This record gives sequence, C-alpha cells and structure tokens, in this order.
Amino acid sequence: MKAFLPIAIVVAALAAVPLLVHSNVVLNFLVVALMIALAGQGWNILGGYGGQYSFGHAAFFGTGAYVTAILQVHYGVNAWIGFVAGIAAGAAVGGVIGTLAFRASLRSSYFALVTLAFAEVLRILASVTPVTGAGVGLLVKLDVRAQSFQFQSRAIFYLVILALVAVSLVIAQLLERSRFGVWLIAVRENEDAAMALGVDAFAVKLGAMVLSAAVTAAAGCFYVQYFLFVDSGIAYGGWISIEALLTPIIGGVGTVFGALVGALVVKSLGEGAKLVAGDVPGLGLMIYGAVLILVIRFAPRGLVGALVDARGHLARRFMAPRSRVREVVGG
Repeated sequence: MKAFLPIAIVVAALAAVPLLVHSNVVLNFLVVALMIALAGQGWNILGGYGGQYSFGHAAFFGTGAYVTAILQVHYGVNAWIGFVAGIAAGAAVGGVIGTLAFRASLRSSYFALVTLAFAEVLRILASVTPVTGAGVGLLVKLDVRAQSFQFQSRAIFYLVILALVAVSLVIAQLLERSRFGVWLIAVRENEDAAMALGVDAFAVKLGAMVLSAAVTAAAGCFYVQYFLFVDSGIAYGGWISIEALLTPIIGGVGTVFGALVGALVVKSLGEGAKLVAGDVPGLGLMIYGAVLILVIRFAPRGLVGALVDARGHLARRFMAPRSRVREVVGG
C-alpha cells in the first residue's frame, strides 16, 4: 500500500481544487488537461511500459466517443451504459489491431505506421457512414441529470475525470509491481531475449494493447459526455494521437505520473501563450514542438525523470558532507 501513497496524495490535492477555485474557465482547462492526461496514460501503457510506439491512438479515442454517442442518439441507451460500452468497444478495436500487427511481427516504425493507418481508415469511414452522422457528426441531447451523465457544475465533471485519471495511475503502478508488468518491460527491453526465457511476447503485447486502448477509449467517452458532440475530425483526428503521444514523452515515458505531469505542463504553456499572443493558428503545435525539443535535449527521461535525478543529486550532495564528518569523528 505504501507504493500507492504518492497517488493518493496527488489525487487528494487535485480533488481539493474545486474547493479553492470556482472559475469555470480554470475548471474547464483542468478538465481538458486531465482528459488528455487520461489518453496519454493509455498511450504510456503501450508505448512507455511496452515499448510499442503508436501514432494512431485516435482509433481508440474515437471508437469510445462514437460508440457512446451512437448508443445514446440512435438507440436511447443510458449514458452510463454507453460509457462502459464505449470503453469495451475501444478495447475490442485495440485487440483487433494488436492481433493483426503483432501476428505480423510488426515492430518500431512499422507498427507506428500501421496504427496511424488504422486511425485514418476509421476517420474516413466515420466521415461517410450515416450512423456516425457522416460529415455532420452527432449531437447528444442536452439532459442535465446525473442519470444522463450530464452535470450543471463543471466541478462534478472535474471530479469524474480526476477519478478516471486516478484509476489509470493505479493501473500504471500495478504494472510496475505485477508479473505482467515485468514481462511487458522485458519485451520492451529485448523481445527476443524475453521469448527465450519463456515469455509469450505476443500475448503480453496484445494484453498491453487492449488495456491501453480501453484507457484511451475512456477519454473519448468522457469527451462526448462533456462536450455533447463528436464528428470524424474530432474523434479520429490526428490531434488526439499527437497529444496522447507527446504528454507522456514530455512528462516521463514509462512512469506513473509522466502523462499527468506532461499534460498539465503542456496545456498550461499553451494557454499561457494564447493569453499573450492570442489565438494564433498552429500555436499549440509550436509550443508542443518547442517543449519536446527542450525535454529531449535537457531531460531525455522526461520531466518526472529529471525531478527524480535532481532529488538523487541533492541527496548525494547533502549526504556526502555528513559521511565525511562521520569518518573524521570516527577516526
């Protein structure tokens, strides 16, 4: 339980934010940042811990978003049931893509390009299929009730997405402490060596893919319930694949808090730049690119890794004089 204490502290601190901040603008920013952190944590499970870099996590985000929207709009299914169904559908898509890619032994850039291709194919299909609203999209009926997963207060949405992020943090922590997580990291470091030791690399990578897809799909489901609208450009657009990939890399790939830290930092810088420079087209991508370059240059292990290294450096720096004092006194 001690390993989960940092998660409890961080989540408790974030949960206290609505008690101190009542601005809808700030809460909206935090909701979106946490939603991106959730999608980023989904990518981190596969790319960070598993070493399978995907460029197409929009396939899972969009599937989750569309399934929950379609069930509500066309079939009158309860939003909470639709939310669960969206997560399951995203996981299923992850299973299909993973099976095809890993059976073909695709790795590295080949795997990344295949995931990107699947996301683009789904985007094109969604833009012409009537059930998805084709090019118009789907608008979920406004029904501000808890039973409909719609709330009057943004603070409640904030607590819901925070709970989802907390679950994703626990999943990441469990990965670091479980046998499955050890197998996954072994496959990441050297797949051939892991297989020689008896690890079923296909099953491990497929499991990570399904779990990753489910977490990312949850972010898509939440998007629909928060904004009550989805179209092909939003659901399967490259924006979510880019942000899901960049936030854990900037925050610290293969770490529990990397995606959360990366999302908060990048989104804060983006919003700060907008306040100064206005709504300049492409400004967000420029910010992401600049931060990514700086992180790769000065903190290759991400911001979380840099903090861990700095703490270790300070600990050694303060412990060294004490050790010398003990040697002198003992001598």
